[in-house]
Amino acid sequence: MESAESEENKSVKESCEMKRRVAVIGAGASGLTAIKCCVDEGLQPVCFERTDHIGGLWYYTDTPVEGQACVMKSTVINSSKEMMCYSDFPIPKEFPIYMHNKYVIQYFNMYAERFNLKNYIQFRTEVFNVEKSPDFNTSGTWSLTTKDLTTGHTQDHVFDAVMLCTGHLADKNIPDFSGLDDDFQGQVIHTHDYKSPKGYEDKRIVVVGIGNSGADVAVELSCVASQVFLSTRTGAWVFNRITEYGCPFDIIMSTRSTRKIRSLVSFVKGKEDNLVKLLNKRFDHAKFSLQPKYSPTAMAPTINDDLPNRIISGAIKIKSNVKKFTRTGVEFDDGTVEDDIDAVVLATGYKFGFPFLDKSVIDVRNNKVELYKFMFPPDVEKNTLACIGFIQPLGSTMPISEQQSRLFARVIKGDVILPNREEMWKDVTTKLDAMRKRYVNRPRHTIQVDYIDYMDELSKLNGNYPHLGKLLLKDPKLAASVFFGPATPYQYRLLGPGKWQGAREAIFTQMDRTDYPLATRPLGFNVNKSPKKISWKLCLMILIIAFIINFFSRI
Repeated sequence: MESAESEENKSVKESCEMKRRVAVIGAGASGLTAIKCCVDEGLQPVCFERTDHIGGLWYYTDTPVEGQACVMKSTVINSSKEMMCYSDFPIPKEFPIYMHNKYVIQYFNMYAERFNLKNYIQFRTEVFNVEKSPDFNTSGTWSLTTKDLTTGHTQDHVFDAVMLCTGHLADKNIPDFSGLDDDFQGQVIHTHDYKSPKGYEDKRIVVVGIGNSGADVAVELSCVASQVFLSTRTGAWVFNRITEYGCPFDIIMSTRSTRKIRSLVSFVKGKEDNLVKLLNKRFDHAKFSLQPKYSPTAMAPTINDDLPNRIISGAIKIKSNVKKFTRTGVEFDDGTVEDDIDAVVLATGYKFGFPFLDKSVIDVRNNKVELYKFMFPPDVEKNTLACIGFIQPLGSTMPISEQQSRLFARVIKGDVILPNREEMWKDVTTKLDAMRKRYVNRPRHTIQVDYIDYMDELSKLNGNYPHLGKLLLKDPKLAASVFFGPATPYQYRLLGPGKWQGAREAIFTQMDRTDYPLATRPLGFNVNKSPKKISWKLCLMILIIAFIINFFSRI
């Protein structure tokens, strides 16, 4: 009896010792799901977070911290809630469709509490060094040095794997504008340090850069300033959060049926023209001095609902690129000058990198990095280190970080075998070439991915791809919803490893949760809703025809 108990205890002990330890660096949107995915696969994560909170840039603080990303006080997320949630944890129906940062951080806390993620986090602990262990070629382990920011105590660790979840919006990119440092006497601030319009009342302000941050800051400041000038070197295509009938833009555009139709259209120019017409239908970008020389698909979109209204009211004036700064003003490259400028806000983006990691592992140059599937450094002998969330998606980041984490956890376990070094580099080169051909050459376009295409790539590698052929045979109604409905994260919990029993119901109720927060007043009469919903049976018929046309190959 004693012998049996001894053997049982020994077996339990050996099982615990065999659990692979994974270092997760950062407890933001990517780090949280990285922890959970490790736990789901029986790994032992330890997360190092240098602040005293979770949420990364979505945790608002009044005081800017160098190297720590943070939203401004009024920031609203650009993805609708059903498209941005983690795949097995829907956002509450009561939350707004597009959430203010206070709701985003609340959701993260709910997620962390539901899955007990904070138990795995060491707060106020900074990682100073990550390097290969001496026996890396055989063990694949990593040596880490951390510092407790409260006590100052440093500690050395050895981990079986490392997940880099530190984000790519922390280190400010400050362009070298002539006269900015030497001549200009006004206030200069980067959007990283901007929090609210307080203190900018009745000032003349130049905002440099028309990405999402630049547009948001310009709009907000235009409500209190005497005049805002928005400087852009290329212009921008401005997308709205909502489209026809008040539907979320990403819900309508992020469908497999839409993607399939686009892929079948051979006349690319015509396809681009249609998108231009759609965007100009709201307001004429050329008339508003915003239209770029490039097509809407060659640039990361600027998402802003209020910019055209502020321009047409004169509160914002669009200007060309900055040529130089004078003592009291700005000269633009079209020869115009604006004087008596009180403040300049640089919405000029960020530089990312890994200062704690040897460049022989990952070398980032001008925001360009060469990674297999935007995750794995191809030349590292063991695939035990990955970047999580270092992408700029045309869609939401959170589900992508989750899918990356699910894949990495199974790679560490040995359930997924990655291709050899040559195949990895072939994939890297193909993706970088495609990006160069498609996008304008800008630092913000070096890690671009299309949401559905990239999620499908990762899920096929991991084994949880929502294969329409299998769904069609097993559950035709679900297959029709997956193909014609929005490609919400739940689709990647229907099949394969990590399957979630609630995924089917989440898909069928996703529009109910989307519409719920809008129903705040009873109308007292019936409304004929438009557009009418297409019968799922009709959708199924179309889907079957599509399969026949495609010779029963995968859609």
